[in-house]
Amino acid sequence: MPVEVTTWYLEMLDPAQLRPKLIDHPQLEIRQATVPCPEFSRFLYASVGGAWYWCDRLGWSRDRWLAYLDRPQVETWVAYLAGTPAGYIELEAQPAAQVEIAYFGLLPQFVGQGLGGHLLTVGVQRAWQVAHRRVWVHTCSLDGPAALKNYEARGFSLYDTRTAPKDLPPQPPGPWPGWAAGA
Repeated sequence: MPVEVTTWYLEMLDPAQLRPKLIDHPQLEIRQATVPCPEFSRFLYASVGGAWYWCDRLGWSRDRWLAYLDRPQVETWVAYLAGTPAGYIELEAQPAAQVEIAYFGLLPQFVGQGLGGHLLTVGVQRAWQVAHRRVWVHTCSLDGPAALKNYEARGFSLYDTRTAPKDLPPQPPGPWPGWAAGA
């Protein structure tokens, strides 16, 4: 069934635009996943995006995941709270000294604790270590309700908005088969 989806494109053109939000939590750790691991990346993708219609990569084979991850342009940074994966940010270096925040989000049980602002801050700081011209991201009306506000609060500026129909299944795919929204 086609649904109108609005996509917002945001950018940061100077590292000084970043408005950091860091929290002091003794059990919070953010680490780079330096070994390409399709199983772990797919777990993060499905667990974070399952409630928000993140479907594009669900059909990828293990080989396709590995080919995507095993490139120097891609970095995955994972937030852990008390040793448990809480969320991630995936950065992709692009031509012309740009970095895209390809994916970003938290697992549902970690939303609302200030972790998103912290993880996004750390991810943007890392992106600016690679980028010299621009860090950009897009989010849409299917993403979590705090996504756009978090990007804007960290200093990203809107540069484009597009609305287009998208065919969606009757409910989001969830993190595993048989999952039901809100269950």
